[in-house]
Amino acid sequence: MQNINIGITDCSKFQNYKEWFADQPGVHVIQLAYHLNNDINSCDGVLFTGGTDVHPRYYGSKKKDYVGHPAHFDEKRDEFEISVFESTQQKEIPVLAICRGLQLVNCILGGNLKQNLGFALNRIHCAEKSPVHPQIKNDKAHGVNIEPATIIREIAGVERSVVNSAHHQAVNKLGRGLKINCRSDDGTVEGIEWQDKSNKPFLLGVQWHPERMSRFQLENSPLSKKIRDRFIDEIKKTDK
Repeated sequence: MQNINIGITDCSKFQNYKEWFADQPGVHVIQLAYHLNNDINSCDGVLFTGGTDVHPRYYGSKKKDYVGHPAHFDEKRDEFEISVFESTQQKEIPVLAICRGLQLVNCILGGNLKQNLGFALNRIHCAEKSPVHPQIKNDKAHGVNIEPATIIREIAGVERSVVNSAHHQAVNKLGRGLKINCRSDDGTVEGIEWQDKSNKPFLLGVQWHPERMSRFQLENSPLSKKIRDRFIDEIKKTDK
């Protein structure tokens, strides 16, 4: 049996991501965090998790008091994860980036973010305890339209599906070398990958949370477990 180590960046819901891989034979999880003072030397793949907003300075903005901003930004986390991503590219390690993770990757590659989607879109995309819509409970759910000739289309095998949603920010300007692979009906970017995949390690970013879709009756969505399985397969390809 081929054993692989997946590094998962630390966040308040780290356990959700760890449990997502718990029943996968030969898969071991490594918690990555600045407070653990570790790196990706023993990782075969890296998953960038969700969490608090990326500090605006990492996408060239001085505005920190936007609607829905966190009480405290975690710049140490930002800096650590930027370093981790750069290492994945140098070592050609597959990357899966979820929610904040997608946004961070986009910023690292020179893109920027819509700091807040606004009242109408937050009613579609925002989750429980949102500073914008505190009345919203649990994740929201909405449709996504999937672009042809993309990794996510290969994974899902469909043009349209349903995902969970828990974000108030989104990609604005796209980062260097990236392309959008799916959008929600309102045009919000829901996924990214490399425009030209040749000679590059696997990269998939999704705005939803495939690791917890089963908790919201979306376990049969083609955009849930199939993403995890493809990520593992890509790691095994590079770890021979």
